[in-house]
Amino acid sequence: MGLVLASGSKRRKELLEQIGLKFDVMIPQVNEEVDLKRPEVSLKHLAKRKAMDVMERRGLKSGLVIAADTIGLIDGNIIGKPKDRPDARNILKRLSGRTHIVLTGVCVIDARTKRAKTFVERTKVTFFRLSEREIEWYLDSGEWKDKAGAYGIQGLGAALVRYIKGDYFNVVGLPMAKVWRVIRASSKNV
Repeated sequence: MGLVLASGSKRRKELLEQIGLKFDVMIPQVNEEVDLKRPEVSLKHLAKRKAMDVMERRGLKSGLVIAADTIGLIDGNIIGKPKDRPDARNILKRLSGRTHIVLTGVCVIDARTKRAKTFVERTKVTFFRLSEREIEWYLDSGEWKDKAGAYGIQGLGAALVRYIKGDYFNVVGLPMAKVWRVIRASSKNV
């Protein structure tokens, strides 16, 4: 069975490698806007558009394509990637002592049948109340760069998180247990 990851995310690549999957990588070329009025529906559609884009541009006739998109939400607003250190500081201050939601929309599409399985995983992440010193320590690490929410839970950012409710790997970027089960179920039909 051929498998293609429709993503440029290093973390998604590492997660799939972690469970022993062999796959190719191709970065989708789609507009990544998310409708905040219906974020879960929007994320499912976005993941499917990414998978379809890669499947069509690659001309795949068999195998599976996996695509995903992850966002963080607080107060109904998307927590994006920080533009610079001051922006990262502001994001971390906003997250300090509070709970935010991480949503990942996933699509696994069978290139032969064009059948797609889409779902959204939701995880709540609660931060400790962070002191100025803790925030500056984390900013000094540089780990916040290119990270949605200005933190990486799989690295030093773990020290900022009081607890999570839901799938840890979803916060990293791909809810692995559910993805694995969808791939296994889909590969029986490939």
